[in-house]
Amino acid sequence: MLVHNNAMKPIFFSLLLLAAALANAQTQGTPQMNLQRIVLTAGIHQIDTQLAITPEQHAVGLMYRKEMPQHEGMLFVFQNPTKQCFWMKNTELPLTAAFVADDGSIVNLEDMKPQTTSSHCSARPVRYVLEMNQGWFARKGLKAGSRLGGPPFSVNH
Repeated sequence: MLVHNNAMKPIFFSLLLLAAALANAQTQGTPQMNLQRIVLTAGIHQIDTQLAITPEQHAVGLMYRKEMPQHEGMLFVFQNPTKQCFWMKNTELPLTAAFVADDGSIVNLEDMKPQTTSSHCSARPVRYVLEMNQGWFARKGLKAGSRLGGPPFSVNH
């Protein structure tokens, strides 16, 4: 015997709305703002750099950020040099990715449009990828072959 209880309808719909709100909050995501930081250099320029080291940190990257100061960036650090490919899903900022060799030299630069799933890949295997606001490298006169300095590039791997 099925008992139909109209008193349960408001509770049921409230739970559905709550579940939908929670699901939406998870898809909206939260930007990573409290990662470990280091200072990198590019000639006379200093970059306040967040480090994305774990696979979870790599997966989120700069997603969901509404803005990023011009002197800031995010350095993705991988265990071993491999061909690295990035996309811009859930990323609202136009970025440039610098694919960086172990010695700090920029292998190639890729401009990336927000909210796209196009792949942007390193020209050869690298361990590091530095994302900055789009145009930052060009304004500083940095290109493939330019060298970055800082703790990751000072150590022999």
